[in-house]
Amino acid sequence: MKTVEESKPVNLLSRLVDTGAHQKLLAFASLIALLIAFSIASPNFMQTSNMIAILQATSVNGVLAVAATLIIITGGIDLSLGTLMTFCAVIAGVVLTYAGMPLPLGVLAAIGAGAFCGLCSGTFVAKMKIPPFIATLGMMLILKGLSLVISGTRPIYFNDTPGFDQISRGSLIGELIPALPIPNGVLILFLVAIAASYILGRTVLGRYTFALGSNEEAVRLSGVNTDAWKMAIYALAGGICGIAGILIASRLNSAQPALGLGYELEAIAAVVIGGTSLSGGRGTIIGTLIGALIMAVLTNGLRVLSVAQEWQTVVTGAIIILAVYADMVRRGQTK
Repeated sequence: MKTVEESKPVNLLSRLVDTGAHQKLLAFASLIALLIAFSIASPNFMQTSNMIAILQATSVNGVLAVAATLIIITGGIDLSLGTLMTFCAVIAGVVLTYAGMPLPLGVLAAIGAGAFCGLCSGTFVAKMKIPPFIATLGMMLILKGLSLVISGTRPIYFNDTPGFDQISRGSLIGELIPALPIPNGVLILFLVAIAASYILGRTVLGRYTFALGSNEEAVRLSGVNTDAWKMAIYALAGGICGIAGILIASRLNSAQPALGLGYELEAIAAVVIGGTSLSGGRGTIIGTLIGALIMAVLTNGLRVLSVAQEWQTVVTGAIIILAVYADMVRRGQTK
């Protein structure tokens, strides 16, 4: 028979799991409610072309949200995700358009640039002990400036790179099943999500990701090099941002150096809506995907209803505040 002391950790774990499952269920119910509401409000919402547009938007924001999930689980934050995505797209443009290199090299260059920038952010946070908010804010400004400098403040087009636009806009599934023209960008999102889920659930890096967010000091006192693991997590998130950069550049068939600001806020909102705690130590990739879909459906639905862009921004800001408040309430309930 278990003593009261022995049962406390089990009860706490059960409450955390139940809270996470409840949040994902609530997020999924909210997604269904939004789909129904916008379908009733506008007959154009449920058209196939519009559903594909929502999936396309989710592919970019969803990949960024996966990167944000890794950082937030550690108890950190990354405000440079959007500009890092743009910077990686610009690097791809330099390699493919300016240097005329093969497509695989451009993709690898973008992912490598993202991983390196993520490693720099992780170094600022782990080694220099700069608060994540300040470190990534500075990195955001650096990357924004570098994108403009490298590109000469002009878009870089990929017209001379055959197949680049098909990375995001093509449809391998559509070629096999014409009735399901699911964009390749969505497949890439799911592949990234599956890989991230595996890393979080089945690898040492994943275990330390949760451990750092739960109690970093305890992990450090146990003899673990927490700085190295934190830097690795930021580098991984940066590499994922490189994938997002390739997706958005492929979708636009160009690298737009002024693009990127604001994407990180939607990604963070998707993460929190999906049940990841801003205090760290808890979160799932599945919840993040649901949150990304909610953000994409909300933005698209408001656009279909001809809501002015400025009011769409107001709604997005309100959603972010509500998501953070909901996270605070959840944390209060699990104490």
